[in-house]
Amino acid sequence: MTHEAHCIVASAQYPIDFLESWKQYENKIALWVEDAVKHDAQLLIFPEYASMELASLFSIVVRSSLERQIAAMQQYLPAYIQLFQRLSVQHGVYILSGTFPVDSGGVIYRNRALLFAPSGTYDFQEKLQLTRFENEQWNIQQGDEIRVFATSLGRIAINVCYDCEFPAIARQQIEAGAEILLVPSCTDTLAGYNRVRIGCQARALENQCYVVQSSTVGAASWSEAVDVNVGAAAVYSPVDREFPEHGILAIGELNASQWVYAELDCRKLHAVRNEGQVLNHRDWSGQFRPDLASARTIPL
Repeated sequence: MTHEAHCIVASAQYPIDFLESWKQYENKIALWVEDAVKHDAQLLIFPEYASMELASLFSIVVRSSLERQIAAMQQYLPAYIQLFQRLSVQHGVYILSGTFPVDSGGVIYRNRALLFAPSGTYDFQEKLQLTRFENEQWNIQQGDEIRVFATSLGRIAINVCYDCEFPAIARQQIEAGAEILLVPSCTDTLAGYNRVRIGCQARALENQCYVVQSSTVGAASWSEAVDVNVGAAAVYSPVDREFPEHGILAIGELNASQWVYAELDCRKLHAVRNEGQVLNHRDWSGQFRPDLASARTIPL
């Protein structure tokens, strides 16, 4: 698939609000999308578990229970998909809606990131590496497939939050042609945010690709799932010629509610992969030399 040489990406620092109605949620998302489109964004990224603010529509008994709220959330999934589908088509943009905990059968929930295309089609990447909270308290199950999406903006892949701290996942996507890696995230401490941020920059460095992080922000004391949200959205690049010397194309103000914008030019990626000061993308396989198959312990 041929694609545009460059695009404007918008990454959300998205506040978790207490909602009074589904209509209020529709209006909120529509306003966020309209704002990004006014800034010429063609690719919009919302964060991990941004959908959990919908749990505020349930009774206190439901929203105060991790088990009950995730089950009740399923009733909104069809309308959620239709909303982002409609906005994507209406504005002619790609939208990563963030993630939604989806019942994939037999009350097995998976953390699913949905990517919507201007054509009206959509697909998803499920989270592959789960945090202790998801594993031990929330009964989220890991996904079982690594995907890459061929779009008119380039080949796009998704690492859901913790996934970006594991380089083998991104590397498989890069070797399948991914140029842009989207990282919807949700972190409740500054340390957690920094772990994801550092993972994002490392993936951009070693793969010579763009990495776009989106974060939930703000307090939601009513929520058992997303009560504290700490983070900033950012767009990371290779650290090489024609890119910033710190590898940061754009980064938001910590914990502010805002869009973060950057221009992505895939021609620059391919140029630096072929003619950069260093060739991390090309040299990846060099670390797997047969003579380096195992480490030797040296007594001193």
